[in-house]
This record gives sequence, C-alpha cells and structure tokens, in this order.
Amino acid sequence: MNNTVYATGRRKSAVARVFLSPGTGKRTINGIDAAQYLTTESLVQKMETPLALLENSSKYDVRATTKGGGIGGQAEAIQLGIARCLAEESPENRAALKAEGLLTRDARVKERKKYGQAGARKQFQFSKR
Repeated sequence: MNNTVYATGRRKSAVARVFLSPGTGKRTINGIDAAQYLTTESLVQKMETPLALLENSSKYDVRATTKGGGIGGQAEAIQLGIARCLAEESPENRAALKAEGLLTRDARVKERKKYGQAGARKQFQFSKR
C-alpha cells in the first residue's frame, strides 16, 4: 500500500485535487512539470510555501490536477491542497500550518455585475437634469 494523501484546494473559481506521496520532490500539475505550468517563479514559490515552511520540500512528490480560474488562482488552490495534505499527515504539521494561515480557504471571489450599473459597484454617470 502506498502512503498517498489526497486533499482538495479551492481559490476564486479554481479547483485543485492534490496527491502528496513520499518521493524525491517531483512536482506535476495536469501532467506537466510545475515550473513549466506555472510560468513564473513567484507562483511556484507560492505553491511550495507549505512544504518550505515545514522544511521537507524534497521528501514529497506532488501531483495535482487543476481546472477553472487562471494560473494564479490555481497556484493558490494547489497551495491549500498541499497544506491540507500535510495537516492530515501529522498533528504537529497542522499546528505550524495553522499558525501561518495556510489552512484557511480564501473565500474572496469576483462580485457579479448588477443590472442598471456599469460593473459590480461602478454606476453610470448620474445627471440631475
């Protein structure tokens, strides 16, 4: 039996299914290498924050499938998924991750546009006469 841990992460309209297993530090997203998929180093670092915090980046292989949203939202969804996997694995991990706020789902989503307005909050110019 393999020791793969599974968790789901969400951010904006992005959903990530994350599978964490003991390994050599390989990262794949939708079958593509993470560095290639996320395009910028800052997004790769954001995704790896939970592993870097616990100083065990090279101990685990991360396999994620994402859909919806853009790559920024997907990177944050993967981050939450990794944090949840690590928290499930050990209670000490959970305490450290919770202190950094990595187990909290960021519920901010785009507000819908309302009828009779230019956008979600912006309104058309008002004319008194």
